[in-house]
Amino acid sequence: MELFTKTLFLCLALALTNGAPLLSPRLAAALPDRCAGIEFDAITPDEKGNMLFFKGSHLWTGYRGPAQPSNESFKELDDLHNIGHVDAAFRMHNPENPDDHDHIYFFQDDKMFSYYNHTLEDGYPKEIQEDFPGIPTHLDAAVECPKGECIADSVLFFKGNDVHVYDVSTKTVKTKTWSHLPVCTSATRWLEHYYCFHGHNFTRFHPVSGEVSGDYPKDARRYFMTCPNFGHGGHYKVRKCSEAKIDAIATDDAGKSYIFAGPIYMRLDTHRDGLHAFPITKAWKEVTSGVDAVFFYTNKIYLIKGDQVYIYKTAAHYTLIEGYPKTLKEELGIEGHVDAAFVCPNEHTVHVIQGQTMRAVDLTATPRAETQVVPMPLSDIDAARCSAEGIHLFKGSQYYNYESPMMLALSKIAPVPQNITKAMIGCEE
Repeated sequence: MELFTKTLFLCLALALTNGAPLLSPRLAAALPDRCAGIEFDAITPDEKGNMLFFKGSHLWTGYRGPAQPSNESFKELDDLHNIGHVDAAFRMHNPENPDDHDHIYFFQDDKMFSYYNHTLEDGYPKEIQEDFPGIPTHLDAAVECPKGECIADSVLFFKGNDVHVYDVSTKTVKTKTWSHLPVCTSATRWLEHYYCFHGHNFTRFHPVSGEVSGDYPKDARRYFMTCPNFGHGGHYKVRKCSEAKIDAIATDDAGKSYIFAGPIYMRLDTHRDGLHAFPITKAWKEVTSGVDAVFFYTNKIYLIKGDQVYIYKTAAHYTLIEGYPKTLKEELGIEGHVDAAFVCPNEHTVHVIQGQTMRAVDLTATPRAETQVVPMPLSDIDAARCSAEGIHLFKGSQYYNYESPMMLALSKIAPVPQNITKAMIGCEE
């Protein structure tokens, strides 16, 4: 009877775990918890833009969820290969060389591993010097730095207070000492900004000068992961798509979408890096309590709030142009409350929606003035965006799709609405 009872218990246990062995409390407790305030060994995005956080023999994919053994994603990173942890990691930025571009490099002691699509490339592991001559062993951290943010496509390798700047094209190294910066145990690039992680904190720095501006260090749990009792962006919680409601949405020339809801804006990179929420005043400090409409034109972002228009230079970390804000009448030649506005790619007309009226304004004219006023079959529009997929008019948790501004102007009957999706605004489905 005792044997039968033990056998029955084992069968039930296997059934409940779909055939997987039960995880003992000791093994479950061994999983590291990043919300407990750990120090990461390495941080890097993969080739698809998923952020990977490494600690010991475990990693986390993305900003939420439990740890997993690293060798489940990168099978060579295990004790059998004497790679229980990684010292540093980065994603290569080298668009002129497709064989290297977007490959993920891991460093451990004096060895390096190159992966693409989670598969180890032939010939690896190698000595670090084979691919990166002049770079020391036993690194602390590494991060990519594309041309435009650094002088050339580069990799920053950290060891102690020294930063070895490796030029990807010339394979030359310049070493700097940034003693003002904490010793980085990991580093990463996110939304064109650079972060040195130390302990459970991080410090943002300039990739060329190492300059630190702002109030640092900050707790990583408030920005780079989802943890109980921590948060940023005004404690913004991502809404379900069925409950979504936005105030404005616009896409810049680089394909990044900016979504505004109340006092919060979210930046959603269409190819990488995902979505995060911040107070609007973090980027546009003069604009408080939300916006009514937003659009991009000639490397500038226009934010409309009430009867005021704020224009910022996008290339200069959103510097407010001198003389602004101005009134709607001064800037666009119109008056009244604006529900939404959009500019289509490579065009010079902003379409402004007010109630059931759409007004076209020529942005090349001086002074700017209306060129067309047409009725619309819809009212109470929350936001609008024009892209290669056409025009999307957002209303609550749904949107209406039109092929072009002309089709919208000629339309007499509203099309069937469609539900907002996660891919569009980063909501939860």
